[in-house]
Amino acid sequence: MDDWLNYHHLRYFWTVAREGGLRQAAEKLHVSQPSISAQIRELEDTLGEKLFRRQGRSNVLTDAGQIALRYADEIFALGRELTNAIKQRPSAQALRLHVGVADSVPKLVTHEILKPVFTLPRTVHVICREGKIEDLLAQLAAHRLDIVLVDEPASSSHRIRVFDHKLGESGITFFATAALATRLRRGFPGSLQDAPALLPAESTALRRSLEKWFLEIGVRPQVVADFEDAALMKVVAAEGRGFIALPSVVSDEASARFGLRAIGESDRCRVEFHAITAERRITHPAVNVITEEARVLFGK
Repeated sequence: MDDWLNYHHLRYFWTVAREGGLRQAAEKLHVSQPSISAQIRELEDTLGEKLFRRQGRSNVLTDAGQIALRYADEIFALGRELTNAIKQRPSAQALRLHVGVADSVPKLVTHEILKPVFTLPRTVHVICREGKIEDLLAQLAAHRLDIVLVDEPASSSHRIRVFDHKLGESGITFFATAALATRLRRGFPGSLQDAPALLPAESTALRRSLEKWFLEIGVRPQVVADFEDAALMKVVAAEGRGFIALPSVVSDEASARFGLRAIGESDRCRVEFHAITAERRITHPAVNVITEEARVLFGK
């Protein structure tokens, strides 16, 4: 027979996690600390995992506790929605979407991919976390994220089982300040030979695509700097220090936001964008919107 989850125990755990300790939870729930401790121990026995561990004088959530907290948030949010629905009251509870974004994905592209989520009829509370792909996939496996946005397919070398959904791909447009763009536009792409270049970090998919294309057309720019922070790269470009390369799908937005001018475009130099999920079948409505609307964004 399956174990039944005692939601009374779950609420005690949830309150301790949210309030930051037994004392605060006891004051909020108007019960004794030993009573709360006993309820949480029973919940841990049911789940077969410790939900808290000692760190100094404090209790902090274990990995299992983090997962339990996320589910508890959703469970009690649904409970409030049920009450509102039965009482025919409009619900202000937003749907939560936890998004991981690889730090190599341009911010403008991330914005375009997420934009449809903010126009859904139901309010969506988007929580974005940026980081290295390996760290984000670990959070995805622990159910702390619903989706991870990356600029290359999920590698089979990752020890975590995930599912890759290609959102689309884009050619590359090269930008610079007006004066530099005017000079480099003549004879593009050969004009990039020895031209000052501000490039993304060597570890990124965009940099690898650029290097391959430069080699194919026999052009070697003068690399002034490379950046892990794409925002800083655009600031330096705006000072006229060199040209930059961005996905063509956001070329209009890049010109409007940063005051840069297009030098030229290459469809032979391309970059891909992917969504990674922990499950093959997408069930989260906001994630489904992202993958569906990406076909329009990338012209698939």
